[in-house]
Amino acid sequence: MLQLKVKIAYNKKAGYKYCHLGIIAPKIAGSCLPGQFLNVRIDGGAELLLRRPFSIHRVSGQRIEILYEIIGKGTRALAAKKAGEYLDVIGPLGNGFTYSLQLTAYSLPILVAGGMGVAPLIFLAEKLAKCKAQSVKRKALVLIGAKAKKDILCAKDFEKLGCIVKIATDDGSAGFKGRVTELLKECLLDAKDRAQSIIYACGPRPMLKELSRACLGSDTPAQISLEEHMACGIGACLGCVVQTRQGQKRVCREGPVFDAQEIIW
Repeated sequence: MLQLKVKIAYNKKAGYKYCHLGIIAPKIAGSCLPGQFLNVRIDGGAELLLRRPFSIHRVSGQRIEILYEIIGKGTRALAAKKAGEYLDVIGPLGNGFTYSLQLTAYSLPILVAGGMGVAPLIFLAEKLAKCKAQSVKRKALVLIGAKAKKDILCAKDFEKLGCIVKIATDDGSAGFKGRVTELLKECLLDAKDRAQSIIYACGPRPMLKELSRACLGSDTPAQISLEEHMACGIGACLGCVVQTRQGQKRVCREGPVFDAQEIIW
């Protein structure tokens, strides 16, 4: 974990309310793992005193990219930043996905994203693509859930990595009509796929709760990345504590990735 002033390489729109932010951070980039995050200070007075946590979306050489949604004062201020300006960041933070020791030649990795839950899963898909090149024979299956077609993120990016992508929208404007967890249950109906599946998920808490129950019922291993409000981001304030079967744990420190069956919902 390092605290550094880093230079913005780009900050560009990706859809009607989303942005890709690239920063040059060689001292951080080399140690980033899928599922970890950066804690970013955004200048803007007392209202923006607390840092904002952002999942690491991609790492390419010395550059780290985050994907964020413009939803409040902090992200609006961040969207106004220009290439060449600097940000104060701490990272990489948290524990990410574990995957290399779990995968076998016939494993079926299933990545399940709800809304902005795609953010850390692109980085994971890149790592899984490298595992596939070495030993894993099956393509990763990516399930993306969104409210409507206009809210679907990163589908083409996953396809470029060789993933099979399926879409679920609440209003039926693209792909399967319904929740992404319902689409997942359909995918797990095949006994062979269910036995070989390993699930990695990120999204809203209700989605992760339902997914965890579905995985328990099908005896499918799953890792979930929790989205929680954070204050310090380094485990000191206890502001992001969740209940687990081993007691209270901090999302920013022991998480954000947990075994799905570890969480007490």
